[in-house]
This record gives sequence, C-alpha cells and structure tokens, in this order.
Amino acid sequence: MTTTETLDVQPTPLALLLLGRESDPRSERGVDCPGDLPAPSDPNLVERARAAKARLGSKVFILGHHYQRDEVIEFADVTGDSFKLARDAAARPEAEFIVFCGVHFMAESADILTSERQQVILPDLAAGCSMADMASAEQVAECWDVLADAGVAEVTVPVSYMNSSADIKAFTGRHGGTICTSSNAERALEWAFAKGEKVLFLPDQHLGRNTAVGDLGMSLEDCVVYNPHKPGGGLTVEQLRAAKMILWRGHCSVHGRFSLESVQDVRDRIPGVNVLVHPECKHEVVSAADYVGSTEHIIQRLAEAPAGSAWALGTELNLVRRLAKAHPDKQIVFLDKTVCFCSTMNRIDLPHLVWTLESLADGKLVNRIQVDAETEHFAKLALEQMLALP
Repeated sequence: MTTTETLDVQPTPLALLLLGRESDPRSERGVDCPGDLPAPSDPNLVERARAAKARLGSKVFILGHHYQRDEVIEFADVTGDSFKLARDAAARPEAEFIVFCGVHFMAESADILTSERQQVILPDLAAGCSMADMASAEQVAECWDVLADAGVAEVTVPVSYMNSSADIKAFTGRHGGTICTSSNAERALEWAFAKGEKVLFLPDQHLGRNTAVGDLGMSLEDCVVYNPHKPGGGLTVEQLRAAKMILWRGHCSVHGRFSLESVQDVRDRIPGVNVLVHPECKHEVVSAADYVGSTEHIIQRLAEAPAGSAWALGTELNLVRRLAKAHPDKQIVFLDKTVCFCSTMNRIDLPHLVWTLESLADGKLVNRIQVDAETEHFAKLALEQMLALP
C-alpha cells in the first residue's frame, strides 16, 4: 500500500537562488527580474528594440559579448570580449546608460571602469557565470589564511582572470596582484614571478595551467590545485611550499566540456582539419590542438585562414556559428558533437533587451549593476596593474 505524506518543506536560500528568486549580493547567481517581459513570440520585438534605442539616442551604448545570440548582437554598438567591451564603455563618457549584453562580472568591470555619471545595466540579473561563482570572497580569504599558515603567503602573488567577480578582483588588488585576460596571461605570470616565488591563480585552473606549462615551460608537477571545498584546500603544507602555481579549482562550463576524445573524433571525421581551441580548455585538449588562443585570436585566425581550409573550434557555439556564417569559403565546425551554448550568457535574449531599452526610454532605471566604493578602489588597482603590464 502506498501512502502520500505531506511534508512541510521550506525552500532553502540556495534553492531560491537556483530558481531565480531572491538575491545574494555576494553571488553571481540569479535574482528576480522585475517587470513583465514581452513574449518571445512577439513578432514586433525587433521593431520595438529599434524604436526604443532610437528614443534613447546617444544616451545609450549597447555592448554585445561574442557569445551572445545573433538577435542581441544585431543591436550592439560594439562587440568583443569582456575587457574590451568594458574599455569601450569607458571611452564613451557621453553615454548615460551602458547596456551590457554579457554576464554579471562583465557588467561589474564596466561599472568599475566607467565614470560615476554612467549607469551600467544588465538586461537579466540571472546572467551570471559559473566560473566566477566558483570563487567567493570568503573562500579566497580562507585560502590566503591557509597560505599564511603554510608560510608562503608573503612570497605568493595573486593573479586573477578577468572572469571573476569584483570581490575577487579587489582581493587581488589588496594583495598586490594583477588581473589577466586569456590574451595576456603569459605576461601577467611573468610579471608575477618577477615579483614573487609563487602565484595563486584564480579562478580558472585550466588557463593557469596551460599558460604556466605551455608558455612558461613549467612542468605539471609545478602546479597544484586548491579545492575550496576541502580542509586546507586538500593540500599539505609540503605541497604548498613545493608548488610554483597554486591553481584554484574552477573552470568554464563550456570550454571544460571538450575532451581529448572530441579532438580525436573530429580528426577522424574531417581529414586535414585544424583544431583551434580556447586556453580555458583542459590541458590534454590544448596539448592535442593545433592552435590555442583567446576569443579575439580565434576570430583573427579564422579571418586570415585560406579558403577551403577546415577548422574545428573549441569555444562557445554562438561564436562558432557566427564565424561559420561569416566565412562560407571555409569549413568551420564545433569541436564537440554535442552542442553547448553558454547557458547564462544566453539568458540575455531579445525580450530582455526590449524590456530594458523600453524601461530606460520611459525613464525607469532597471537592473543597474553598481560596485561599492571600497571594492571598486581595490579592483581598479588590480585592473590598472594589468594595463601597466609590459
């Protein structure tokens, strides 16, 4: 006999966040999106977006990350990677509203770099970043205490990837470190090792490992992975003292899915294919690829590739599709057979963009991203150190 029992279960704060309800200002996870969005099936969405943008005129500047949907990129004033877009926004001081079609940490960086009179807007506050979520301020502070107890904090320089929260960038600035992008990670590590004996690399272990081993000639044994979910990071004092690279246990949910098997499979399917991957991929994937580079590098290499050449790209699917459409004279395929969008980036869709622009045009400020003054100060120190890299 089966009985049904009613349980008085209260939703936990984490469950509410995962459902897109409530908010946690220290997290990249989703929060409520106030107001009624237009229906995705509304055939007038494109016209509504154009009309609202026209009403705003020079007051609005729309940034579109490379991983965005085509329907959003159509309305972007500029496209690029996260740091380029933040700098583009800072270079447009006349724009009162910066609408960042990207994810949360990108909008934070734009707020840090833009003037006080500019207001950065994220069309959907639930557009976070799983990688940035993998390193909280509290976890990183605890890690630094572990390094101090091991007697290595004083000789360790933090280097944080641009794909991190403002809190982590501020931690980096407080401790004399620098931010890096996938384009300048090698220069950032060279600078850090000229300053200290070790690097704490946050939050993407793969970019840190690939740069240290592939570009600086270190060995895999020089790298250890700090797991914030284990006591002491899961490392012994001896391991911390022997390591050169202390890698945070974080990864990109898109680039981390590519495998050595996917590289081997595409080579079997497409003879003579060039495998080009992002350095956020796993080390074995990067080692098996023909070329490795940032998003901008991938775009540039495809533009310069000869007609008739074949390319398998290990990066986000929206970008791969856009590149294939832009270069019909080349065979361009996704590295993995299973399609994979950046799920949080894809939360920025045309209904959210229309709602944002129409709200701003009607005088209603929505979804503003604002970094507090102290965090902004120290995060900017780390960003400025990156700009000063040789």
